[in-house]
Amino acid sequence: MPELPEVETIRRTLNQLVVGKTIDRVKVLLPRIIQRPEDVEEFCFLLAGQTMRSVERRGKFLRFVMDDYTLVSHLRMEGRYGLYDRNDPLELHTHVVFSFTDGSELRYKDVRQFGTMHLFPKGQEFEENPLKKLGIEPLAEAFTLEAFRAKLAGRSTKIKPLLLNQEYIVGIGNIYVDESLFVAGIHPEREARSLTRKETAALHSAIVSTLQDAVRAGGSSIKSYVNGQGEIGMFQHQLKMYGRKAESCYNCDHPIEKTVLAGRGTHYCPKCQPMKRKRAKKVKGALRP
Repeated sequence: MPELPEVETIRRTLNQLVVGKTIDRVKVLLPRIIQRPEDVEEFCFLLAGQTMRSVERRGKFLRFVMDDYTLVSHLRMEGRYGLYDRNDPLELHTHVVFSFTDGSELRYKDVRQFGTMHLFPKGQEFEENPLKKLGIEPLAEAFTLEAFRAKLAGRSTKIKPLLLNQEYIVGIGNIYVDESLFVAGIHPEREARSLTRKETAALHSAIVSTLQDAVRAGGSSIKSYVNGQGEIGMFQHQLKMYGRKAESCYNCDHPIEKTVLAGRGTHYCPKCQPMKRKRAKKVKGALRP
C-alpha cells in the first residue's frame, strides 16, 4: 500500500501533469470505486467542466481540488494514476477515466479494485469521512515534539500499533514505522507510555527524518508502486530494517527478527531495540546500573 512518501510523490507528479486542465467528461468502468455520491452518473455530471486547481494530500489520501468540488482518492493496495492521450488504448484494470478538453486523459488503474473516490463540495471534505477523523500530519509544522508527546501520554497501546493508527498520526505506514523505530532504538512492542522523554524525542526526530528522506527518494517501490509518470521510487535501497528478516543488522550484525504485530509484519533488531529499558537502581544511597 502506498504510504505517505509514495502518496506525496504521486501528489507532486500529478500537480505537474494535470493542474490547469479542464475535465470534459468522466467515464466510470467500475462503479464501486465511487463512494460518494452514490449515483455514479451524478459523479460524472458534477465533474464535467471542472478545472483542476491543485492536487493536495491528507495522510494517504489525494485531494484533487477543483473549482467547486474536491475529489478525495485513496489508492489502497495498488491503485495508480497515469496521464495518457485519449487515443491510447485502454489498459487492463482501468476503472475511471477523466478526459480533459486538451485531448489528454487521467486514468485510474487498480488491479486489486480496493481504491475509493469521494466527491465533496470544496471544503466540505474535512467535515466528513474519510478525512474527518484523521490525526496529525507528521511532516506538518503542527507535528511538534510537544504534540507528539501528547499523543503518547498515558497510552498503554504498543508503540507500533499506535503509530499505525491513522486517528493519531497519519500516513507513516508499516515500512516507515519499522524504519523509524530502528533509528530511535525502540522495540515495536514497547508501551507508548513507557517511552522516556529522551526516547520520545529520538522517535519524533526519526519519524520526521525517515519520511523526509523517503520523499526525497521518491518513496519505496516494494511491490508495484510507481508515480504518475510510471517511475519507481528508490528508498527501498536505503531500508535498514523492513524486509530484512534474518539479515545482519547494520549497527551490530545481530540477525534481524520478524514478528506479526497489529496484523502487520514487523522487523526489528533485538539487540539495538531492547524490549525492556534498563533502569538504575538505588542501593544504599548510590545508583547501581
